[in-house]
Amino acid sequence: MAEIAALAGISAETLRKIETGRAPTPAFFTITALASALGLRLDELALQCAERCAAAMAAEPPELPDLAAVAGAVGEPVAA
Repeated sequence: MAEIAALAGISAETLRKIETGRAPTPAFFTITALASALGLRLDELALQCAERCAAAMAAEPPELPDLAAVAGAVGEPVAA
C-alpha cells in the first residue's frame, strides 16, 4: 500500500482512508494519480464505475422494516 501511495504522490494514510471509506469523496487529482500508479486508464475506470452504478440502481431495494411494529416492540407510541 505504501508503494502505491508513494507512486501516486499521496500519503499512505490518505490511501488507507480512501480504502476504508473514511475519505468518501477523494479529489479528482487523487483518483487520477491512483489510476496512473495502478496502470489504469481513466476511461476504463469511468466505465467500471458506470457499470457498477447501473447495476446498483437496477438491484431491488432492500425491504424496509415496518416502523409501527418496531416502535410498538419498544413501547413507543406511533405518530399517525
